[in-house]
Amino acid sequence: MYDQNMLLDQALIARCNAYAPYSKFKVGAAILLTNGKYITGCNIENSSYGLTNCAERTALFKLISEGYTKSDVVAMCITGDTEDVIYPCGACLQVMSELLRDDTPILLTNTSRRMKELKVSELLPYQFELKD
Repeated sequence: MYDQNMLLDQALIARCNAYAPYSKFKVGAAILLTNGKYITGCNIENSSYGLTNCAERTALFKLISEGYTKSDVVAMCITGDTEDVIYPCGACLQVMSELLRDDTPILLTNTSRRMKELKVSELLPYQFELKD
């Protein structure tokens, strides 16, 4: 088990760093590792929209670039200023399905601290899979 409120706090802090001059929609993500460390990410927009990166992918790419793997992950949280909890886009779901375990808890939240927890496999049940 993990402290959902602490994980959400980290995602909210990460959200403050978002670069969203076009949409004005800031998103934060945080990943809790088995060693107690948090890896965070925020959305980073670009005037060439295809070059924009979501908070989820920013955090996941940092996870891998810092030498961690899916077995090091306890849970992930995503937050944004939405009425209900926020949901990842399709691109982020596919990256999550490859870089996280199917049973990894994903805490979907909003800035009002509303929470819903789903597993990666529940968010993207028909994912593309890497075959060994």
